[in-house]
Amino acid sequence: MTETELPPSLIPTLPGSFYTDPRIFALEQENIFENMWFCAVRTADLEKPGRFRTVQVGRESVLVTRARDNTVKAYLNICRHRGAKLCTDENGDVKRAFRCPYHAWTYGLDGKLIAAPNLTSMPDVDRATFGLVPVHLREWLGYAWVCLADEPPPFEGDVMAAATERFGDPDAIGRYQVDELAVGRRIRYEVRANWKLIIENYMECYHCATIHPELIEVLPEFAAGYAAQSYVGWHGAEFADEAEGFTVDGSAGVDRIPTLAAEQDRRFYGFTVKPQAFVNLVPDHVIVHRMYPLAADRTVVECDWLFLKDVVEAGHDLSRSVELFHRVNEQDFAACERCQPAMDSRAYRAGGVLVPSEHHIGAFHEWVTRILHG
Repeated sequence: MTETELPPSLIPTLPGSFYTDPRIFALEQENIFENMWFCAVRTADLEKPGRFRTVQVGRESVLVTRARDNTVKAYLNICRHRGAKLCTDENGDVKRAFRCPYHAWTYGLDGKLIAAPNLTSMPDVDRATFGLVPVHLREWLGYAWVCLADEPPPFEGDVMAAATERFGDPDAIGRYQVDELAVGRRIRYEVRANWKLIIENYMECYHCATIHPELIEVLPEFAAGYAAQSYVGWHGAEFADEAEGFTVDGSAGVDRIPTLAAEQDRRFYGFTVKPQAFVNLVPDHVIVHRMYPLAADRTVVECDWLFLKDVVEAGHDLSRSVELFHRVNEQDFAACERCQPAMDSRAYRAGGVLVPSEHHIGAFHEWVTRILHG
């Protein structure tokens, strides 16, 4: 079936090869993940100088650390000598410097080359020139966002604008004080599916009544098939009358974020920051997903549940709050994994279709196609 044969209620999706072809995934790595701002790590994870995390951004391993002046820095995780990976662990601590395990070239937390075997016999080697390759970094919502492009796109327009577009109010996201919240729980998911299937799933709620019974008990509006991603300046999904909080059983949650406006109470808001972050906001916590696409059919998703620091430090029971969206995640990722094998089927070679409540996903498909093919 071609696009011109579709009835007005249906519009086409991307072809199946967009979810399986390694060549297309390589283009996405180069043109999307290595050119856009990428939500990398929670800066609170880098609580002291020398603490680091490594993350995969496109085809590059990126090292994010806190320097001695307490600023957060990012570098390509590659020794300038012979190209060995500098830090092989996903996270850890160093005292003063990063030391390559191959030939012991050593770099300060500011990225400068500070030592190497026989370096004093090579006085013509400039230590700054042969330091680690820096990566652009900005901080927002308590996360370090990195960009590998030589000239990054405007951060305000490409990242921060996503929140303004969702709320229609430039001050709304600030009232959640996301940068001041603490991680109450973090869960890492290994999803055997293409990153675009995960985004598409998040962008629609046509599936909510089918696979998210716990969610629609708390947010009955989602049962109709329309979700947060369908609207600009969206009013938010109101909690069910009988729901006391955003928990798996509708019971009361924990202390509410005190700076929220009245219209933000008892409502759920969600938005996507392309290409790989989701932000979900409720009155007493915030849930942030970061995707790390590793292959055409493999994506790691790291999900943080953020609460008031006092709540986390006091050891309040967060299990009912975490369990609701953990179930949603497991249900969504299972659905994506159910779709992934079919992307190679001859039945899906030309793609599928989007119903009216999913039509806005077509704009995401157009965005992907435009970036890959110009």
